[in-house]
This record gives sequence, structure tokens and C-alpha cells, in this order.
Amino acid sequence: MKTKFNFEERRKKLQEKYKHLIEDAYNFRQTDSAMSDFYEFSALQLLNELNQLKYLNREPIKMIDL
Repeated sequence: MKTKFNFEERRKKLQEKYKHLIEDAYNFRQTDSAMSDFYEFSALQLLNELNQLKYLNREPIKMIDL
């Protein structure tokens, strides 16, 4: 189960970074729209990586005997 632990650890780090990027994007929204867009784009890239980890971490499909 070492790989599952690595997925969980990586997911937690990425979620924390994602939250910070979204917060920074929100904070810059009124003062610097270009910086806000940059942070939001970075957050979307992290969200894509989080979704990939979620897909890879799913339970394996059991083979059905026919």
C-alpha cells in the first residue's frame, strides 16, 4: 500500500497549494487582474493534476469469471 500512501500525501500537498493559489487569485482580483489570472491558471493546472491522481488512485476493477 506504499503507492496509495504516496498518492494521498501528494494529493494533500497539491490541495493545500491549490487553496493558496485560489486565495491569492481572489485577493489580486481587484488590484491586479493579470496576476489574478496567472494564479487562477496555475490553480487550474493543479486541479487537473489532482483529478489525474484521483483517477489513478481508484480501486482496481475485479475481473468477472464468465
